[in-house]
Amino acid sequence: MISSGLPYPYDAPVSAALLGRARAVTPGGVNSPVRAYRAVGGTPRFLTAGRGPYVTDADGRDYVDLVSSWGALLLGHARPEVIDAITRAAGAGTTYGAPTQVEVELAEAVVARTSVEQVRLVSSGTEATMSAVRLARGVTGRDLIVKFAGCYHGHVDALLASAGSGAATFALPGTPGVPAAAAAATLVLAYNDRVAVAEAFAVHGERIACLITEAACGNMGAIPPDAGFNQFLAETCRRYGAMLISDEVMTGFRVHRSGWWGLDGAVEGWQPDLVTFGKVLGGGFPAAAFGGRADVMAQLAPEGPIYQAGTLSGNPVATTAGLTTLGLATDDVYAQLDRTSTALGTLVDKALDAEGVPHVTQWAGNLLSTFFVEDAAFVDEATGGRPGEPVRDFAGAQKQALHRFRAFFHAMLAHGVSLPPSAFEAWFVGAAHDDAALDRVASALPHAARAAAAARPETAGGLR
Repeated sequence: MISSGLPYPYDAPVSAALLGRARAVTPGGVNSPVRAYRAVGGTPRFLTAGRGPYVTDADGRDYVDLVSSWGALLLGHARPEVIDAITRAAGAGTTYGAPTQVEVELAEAVVARTSVEQVRLVSSGTEATMSAVRLARGVTGRDLIVKFAGCYHGHVDALLASAGSGAATFALPGTPGVPAAAAAATLVLAYNDRVAVAEAFAVHGERIACLITEAACGNMGAIPPDAGFNQFLAETCRRYGAMLISDEVMTGFRVHRSGWWGLDGAVEGWQPDLVTFGKVLGGGFPAAAFGGRADVMAQLAPEGPIYQAGTLSGNPVATTAGLTTLGLATDDVYAQLDRTSTALGTLVDKALDAEGVPHVTQWAGNLLSTFFVEDAAFVDEATGGRPGEPVRDFAGAQKQALHRFRAFFHAMLAHGVSLPPSAFEAWFVGAAHDDAALDRVASALPHAARAAAAARPETAGGLR
């Protein structure tokens, strides 16, 4: 256990007490599983406040926040302009269940920045992907879905599927409660594997309604698509009459003013059929969207026969937060985020290299991950890939020394830096992460690197 003599002690008695209360009334004591710290052990920190790049827990300790509400807080916590805007909006009324001007303005901003021609607002990323898949199935009249192992698209039945034994094996349910029939309508392939995609479409192309992919992966760590991979997916879907759904819930408006599409599709001259957005779109509030070509979106009710609805969709406070955030997300902000992310990764590499800890640090835009790969474990039989080479798919991400991440995570937490509590999540910086915040991270890293170097596999306790 990390010594309680450190500046930020390992123990958190107030958070521990709150967790005990929460477990009595909430499964696992949390409202989203990764928050429970099951992958790293220990007590999840209950937070009470956030300001700029920092958060404060219930025990009164401050941390540099590299979770950033899982990417939603592009500008940092409690950005004054956003707080002022939502305060005015809430003062006028919190929900109407009727159209408002601000939801029109937010939709106009999304259309102006991206490839979509029309957009429908919803309240969560899961709603967005679920609705996009339903729309694709309704328009094509087909049922099969293609997804990639390690890509997370919300807790939609058909998308919570694990990979089978072959490159294009029909999936089995990835969690109890998902009907086998729902999972069986999903093909799970290896990410960045063009051959697997080509084979799947060659065999099942006439039955495939859509292929859904994270525009760049963040839910198995930061793993970018190979050069031209998304374009290949778009061309393959078009050839077989299927739809490409680009999930930009995480990357949309975070890595570029136009999302990941601004980094590849806008440059290469292609566009997806449907796109999902979330996180940054809500500016810290529950808001998401899906959009695409006007002829496809016209199939949604009330214009078309495909039904989708939501009482709080287009909520005026959430859309105000999102619209204000997008208005502040200038090209200079994105340039700053790129610089900050690069500087952060460089600091991590320096500290881990100094202790001889095998690892790979990589980026997907300004999303960042450090994979604690081992020389003996991280070997790709096809390419001979070893540390120093990129992690390209979920199989590579799984070849991590999780005991090293766990030790690294807790040492960073003990020294005042909050990381995502899983080795399979990207880290997020925001516009508020300034030199002072990076200096604090730099001070914590040598301690964390030494903890990672000293960690032994048996200390992982079987945690994932």
